Amino acid sequence: MKAIKRIIKWTLIVVPVLLFIWFQISYWSSTNDCETLGKAQGETMKAVVYCDYGTSEVLKVMDVPKPQPTDNQVLVRVRAASVNPYDWHMLRGTPYLMRLGNGLRKPAVTKFGVDFAGTVEAIGKNVTEFKPGDEVFSGKPGAFAQYICVAEKSLAKKAENISFEQAGSIQIAGMTALQGLRKHGNIQPGQKVLVNGASGGVGTFAVQIGKALGAHVTGVCSTRNIELVKGLGADRVIDYTKEDFAKGSERYDLILDNVPNHPLSECRQILTPTGKYIMIGGGGPNDGKWIGPFGRVIHMLLLKPFIKQPMTMMMAENNKADMNFLSDLMRAGKLTPVIDRTFKLEEVSAAVAYVETGRARGKVAITVE
Repeated sequence: MKAIKRIIKWTLIVVPVLLFIWFQISYWSSTNDCETLGKAQGETMKAVVYCDYGTSEVLKVMDVPKPQPTDNQVLVRVRAASVNPYDWHMLRGTPYLMRLGNGLRKPAVTKFGVDFAGTVEAIGKNVTEFKPGDEVFSGKPGAFAQYICVAEKSLAKKAENISFEQAGSIQIAGMTALQGLRKHGNIQPGQKVLVNGASGGVGTFAVQIGKALGAHVTGVCSTRNIELVKGLGADRVIDYTKEDFAKGSERYDLILDNVPNHPLSECRQILTPTGKYIMIGGGGPNDGKWIGPFGRVIHMLLLKPFIKQPMTMMMAENNKADMNFLSDLMRAGKLTPVIDRTFKLEEVSAAVAYVETGRARGKVAITVE
């Protein structure tokens, strides 16, 4: 017993010291490729980069090397992209916990943006599904650029009846909504879904996808967005400025929470006995800078042994079958991405700042020339 206590004692002393030393070394040795970006030779393109963590003001449009596809990749001429909360989390390096994987002092990866749509420019020798001229969409870091190389398996064809701006808004928000409802929520026809934050990027997708899956959808939004959410097909709309959804008598089979502004205890009260609560990962700009939304996740984990209702946080995964499913919904007229505003590539700082306000209706698009 004494030996075990001694081991525990030294572990509690040594591990924090080693972590502190590792943190200091990692912090002061953090580097990125910004010094060489402006000296690109050969064929170049315009791209948005960020050399330091900070506000949208640190974003720069620079000439960087134009990528070349490998044997299994497709070179896409980007026509449009879109801004996500994920982007400003990466830009600010918050919550700070994220910096363990992306550079403590400055971002290790300087590419910016994820969602994009465009036309196939060239293909690798092993690519069989796509050809030059095909209109496609996907998501990959570095989307805010004139060109991007993507693995064939991560690319999907754009629906013909939507614009590039709409297609460029799909990847993170659309996939999050679909996977939240179908994979994590296992929603079934006739079940009741509440979408908190129904007028935002994920929310506008979730309302439409929920209806396409046969669910009864209740959307929560502000007064100015009521007609928008109704127009997306919501069966009921709650104006949060006038009514608190957590104090209503309705019981839901699934809560898709894009703005976790209610205690978990209140959310549980409006779930059915086997209803599910899913928090969309990322949190908001006012979350704690150190662990962000993970404090709420810890709370969920502590509750798990004592409750029957599943509660979890999710982030979207790249899944080609899901991308094709969304394309099919759009071709069928059952899903239309909502675009609030459109900015040019050179106006990316203003676009990100606007998304950070939390007032965007649907998605904010970036056009690339």
